[in-house]
Amino acid sequence: MDRFEYEITRYSAETFGRMIYFCNQQGDCGIQSVPDDEPQALVDIMNQRGLEGWELVQLLFGRDGAMACWKRKLRAAAEYDVQATET
Repeated sequence: MDRFEYEITRYSAETFGRMIYFCNQQGDCGIQSVPDDEPQALVDIMNQRGLEGWELVQLLFGRDGAMACWKRKLRAAAEYDVQATET
């Protein structure tokens, strides 16, 4: 049976310059005002995390930034058992 570990990372709005998913002052969000080159910031993060074995599960945007939920497969069940006994 495959086993996974999970991680949640937060990114401030400054991480993207202007948010990939633009939110106005009233909190309404959409993609209409996003510059064409802006998604590259997210692509760079995803590629870096992917090289480390992480898969993006969900990306949530808000007025102050974004939160990403990642998962990656544990290498072996024995590794999971060792980590579980250490916590």
